[in-house]
Amino acid sequence: MRAAFFASALLAGLVTVGIGLGVLVAVRLGTRRIVVEGRSMLPTFEPGDRLLVVRIPRRWPLGRGAVVAVPDPRMPDRLLVKRVEAASSRLVTVTGDNPSESTDSRSFGPVDRATVWGRACYRYAPRARRGWVRRRTPGA
Repeated sequence: MRAAFFASALLAGLVTVGIGLGVLVAVRLGTRRIVVEGRSMLPTFEPGDRLLVVRIPRRWPLGRGAVVAVPDPRMPDRLLVKRVEAASSRLVTVTGDNPSESTDSRSFGPVDRATVWGRACYRYAPRARRGWVRRRTPGA
């Protein structure tokens, strides 16, 4: 009985520490909430979807298929949510999942890697579609 209590207390403590570290990392790196406004990422995201974007260090690699937030070259104070099509250490090509509705690297060219604000990691609303944002693998 005592061993079971000790094991459950230890597990609860580890979970608490894990959550605390996750919050600390998110605060340290920075997070931002973004509301999807257009139809450029349909069917992945719909207008009104709310995303949590986590700031990523400039040296972290960006793989093809990741969803990122980048400044709109036409209005730099506005962030665009796009998918990484290709990336090097200096340039990132971003595209929308709905090409006919998307203004992306096909219009404004690749963006400087240093301008990528962060990676979309979680859709928190609407409730029925909330969950982790997954990287789409090539060919999927």
